[in-house]
Order: sequence, then structure tokens, then C-alpha cells
Amino acid sequence: MMFTSTGSWGLYKAPLSKSLLLLPTVLSVLLTVLPPQYQDMFIYNLQAVRQDKQFWRLVSGRLICLDLKDTFCSSLLIYNFRIFERRFGSHKFASFLFGAWILSAFVDLLLTEALRFMFELQVDVLPAGILGPVFALFVPFYNSIPRVQVTQLLGHVSITNKSLTYIVGAQLLTSSAYMWIVACSGLITGMFYYSNKLAVQKFLRVPEWMARCGSVLLEPVFSDSEPTAEAPLGMGATLDIQRQQRMDMLDQQLLLTQLAHLRRNAQQQQAQTGLLNWNRFFPTLRHRGQNRHQEGPQPQRPPYTHPPNNPDVGEEQVARLMEMGFSRMDAQEALRASNNDINIATNFLLQH
Repeated sequence: MMFTSTGSWGLYKAPLSKSLLLLPTVLSVLLTVLPPQYQDMFIYNLQAVRQDKQFWRLVSGRLICLDLKDTFCSSLLIYNFRIFERRFGSHKFASFLFGAWILSAFVDLLLTEALRFMFELQVDVLPAGILGPVFALFVPFYNSIPRVQVTQLLGHVSITNKSLTYIVGAQLLTSSAYMWIVACSGLITGMFYYSNKLAVQKFLRVPEWMARCGSVLLEPVFSDSEPTAEAPLGMGATLDIQRQQRMDMLDQQLLLTQLAHLRRNAQQQQAQTGLLNWNRFFPTLRHRGQNRHQEGPQPQRPPYTHPPNNPDVGEEQVARLMEMGFSRMDAQEALRASNNDINIATNFLLQH
């Protein structure tokens, strides 16, 4: 099973995500074997910031995780969130991380001061590492990644393509006593930056010259080769069998998604004039392969007309699908077939 429905192409076209995976992990492991005085430089000590004016700890204490469990969980989340770098580009992805990293430092101080003032809870040390931006990425993950049901446990608990990500986030949340403060800070800054309150995205962003320099430095070192079109699904299987297995898997996943959607909206579907047939709009992958090998004239079919009750396609939804890389025609047809449900349209386009 894929980690999410956003693809399994490793770190292709995600050099920044790859650098955030490798460099902090190597430094975290290295600090475990160095003398303790080196680790002290990377402790996120807020008491030293307030009393001793060691403001440099707001930088060094928020770069490297000193707990290997935090390193492992944050690396898994960064790997999963690499979809945003592919979708929006390395520059926008870096700007989001940079803005969340800056804002979360101020929110950390505000939250700890509020706890001390309201509940007399003195918090001197917070978990170290780039944890604030990692938690901030849950905001666009929740808002922009469609949820697809994979299976059900005991007939009631739904398991989706996003469940594993939330489980890893919950594991990171419970790894230390005050991790919840860092998590709240990251979520607050993520919502603030994602919603672009006070035009914060205009001011807290990576400059163009820095993005170009980073591209020159990072891409030759951390870029991955383009993945092959076919990935092996079974040991010893031929390419034809592998392709057939992949087609069957995608068709089955699409069918499960449609059935789950129809069950949730049974009353609305009864008021419409019959169920929609996806294959009238998009041929399945199996039929696409067969059509390419058929020769000779094909019988003419009458053109399909959309049901009169189909709503008009919203330009905003079409624009969102086009930002993901789909063509305008495919986006419009998917939205018409899904009654303007952008989640179902996105899932179908990703699977086909």
C-alpha cells in the first residue's frame, strides 16, 4: 500500500525534501556519539533565551532533533509531505517552511509565557529540531490532499490513505512531555501562513536569489533520476502480468471510492436521474491499451450528452485541478462526472 495516494515516486523532483531528510538525520546521529558539550549547543532552552539573552538558541535549538525517535518520525512526515514540493515547486515549499519556522519561534515564546501566567507552569526546555514546520505542514495536508477510503476495521472504523500520516504525527506528538506545545505552535503558524493572514506570504518568503542559489547547490547533489513508468509488482512476473495487475488494482480502488461516495450520499443520488458511468467519460486503463492495438474502422457511436441536471463546472475547481498538472479538458470532464465533487475528481485523475 502506498504511503498516500499522491504517488510513490520516491524523492523525484523533491531535492529540498531529500536534503531535509538526509542532513538533519546525519547530524542527529552524529551528535549522539559526540561529547555532551556539543549537544548542549542544540538544546532548545527558552530559559537561556529569556534570562541570558542567548537568542542564537532560537536558531540552533530548532534545527536538529536530539531525540532519535523524533528524528525518525519527523523524517517520515517530511517524506510524506514531499508532494507539496512537487505540486507547488521547491521555491514555494521552501517559503512555507521558512515562514512557519520564523513564526513558530514567536508562538513558542507566547505559548510558554501564557502557560506561566495563567497556570503557573514553567516550561524551560522544548523539544529540539525543525518540528514546528513539520506540524505546520499538516494544515495544507488536511485541506488540499483528498481523502480516499482504503478499508474498514470492524465495519465502522474507516482506514484512508491519510491515516498512516496522522498516526505518525500522533506518535511524534506523544514522544515527549512538552511536544504538544510545539505541535500547537506549528498548527497555529501553519493556519496563519496557509490562509495568508496579513499578507504574511508576501513578507516571509525565500528571496528569488536565494532560491536560485539553493537550486544550483541542491539539485545536482540531491536530485533523483526520473522514475520508470512501470514498477515491478511481483517477483518473477512478466511485464504484461505486472501491467494487468496494476490496471486491476487501480480499477478496483476507483470502484471502492465510488461505492463509498454513493453510500454517504444515498439520499441525494435517489433524487437524480440514475447513477453516472465513469467509463463514458474516461475509458479504463485496460480499455485504453486494447484500443491502441485495434485496427480497422470502428463503428460510429452517437455522441454522449450530459444529463440535464448536471451542474455547471466551477472555474475555481477547474483551476485547482489544473494547478495539480491536469489538462483543462480532463479537469472539466472529471468535475462534470463527479457532480463538481473535487475530491472524487482528483482521486480519479490521479488514478488514471
